[in-house]
Amino acid sequence: MSRLVPKLLGFSLLCALALPAARADTPTANKTPTPKELLEKSKPEEWRKPDPRNLLQMQLPQGKVLIELAPDFTPLHAENIRTLVKEHYFDKLAIVRVQDNFVTQWADPEDDDKGDKNKLRPLGKAKKTLPPEYTRAIDTKLPWTALPDGDVYAPEVGFSEGFPVARDKATGQEWLTHCYGMVGVARDVGPETGSGSSLYAVIGQAPRGLDRNLAIAGRVLQGMEFLSALPRGTGPLGFYDKPEQRVTIESVRLASELPENERAKVEVLRTDSPTFAAMIEAKRNRRDDFYRNPAGKIDLCSINIPAREAKATH
Repeated sequence: MSRLVPKLLGFSLLCALALPAARADTPTANKTPTPKELLEKSKPEEWRKPDPRNLLQMQLPQGKVLIELAPDFTPLHAENIRTLVKEHYFDKLAIVRVQDNFVTQWADPEDDDKGDKNKLRPLGKAKKTLPPEYTRAIDTKLPWTALPDGDVYAPEVGFSEGFPVARDKATGQEWLTHCYGMVGVARDVGPETGSGSSLYAVIGQAPRGLDRNLAIAGRVLQGMEFLSALPRGTGPLGFYDKPEQRVTIESVRLASELPENERAKVEVLRTDSPTFAAMIEAKRNRRDDFYRNPAGKIDLCSINIPAREAKATH
């Protein structure tokens, strides 16, 4: 048996020599870095801490949801929402609607078609109606990270101040877009009927047809799983038919109104950072052992803006 060993080794060596050398352009050779790998190499200055005045902490029975307001895009709505939160308007209200592949909405349950309008919670110092704030003038002074692949709904799309944005230079306007996790202001038929007392988060494929038809107030930074994994409503448009189906909101607070030790410690990757640009390119041209045919393109709502627990500073 031992005499077979040299022969087998010789045969293996011949086979190895006969195999073609690995091509330099194989997927493994040109493997793109993963988001995790890119984020691990990011620099501290590429991350920003949201202003506590713009950070909502919504406590649900399932966990905490963090929402960053977008006052530079929708200042009147942001201010009205701050007023409502300071007056504890949302406390003990409820998630009233979860429509599959669309939105999760929270509001005063008495405000739906079957509710008792006489029992509506008063808005206090907050305004009942606001101008639409669907768009704003393009602000060329702010950082802008454009996507190179175009868009179906707008002449140009990209990221500004940590939010997905569409632009039309012909009109000089730009607007926030209905990507996953964006928080919008529910309204009635009239454009000025949204006050921020009823809000929704996009939990499905991006309903971009809503852009410029509803005001967008901000974006969920953490806790999307507590909004997207809820049971779907069985009523029209995903509204809950029975009160016991609703999820009670324990509280909503502005981080700026909380003691320092109770504020959420979160930081968001800057959308004007080299790491974010590298993430876009890696997703556009992803190549590894699984992805053999890079798309070479990416759409606005396919890019997640990373948020993480803020690292302690000394």
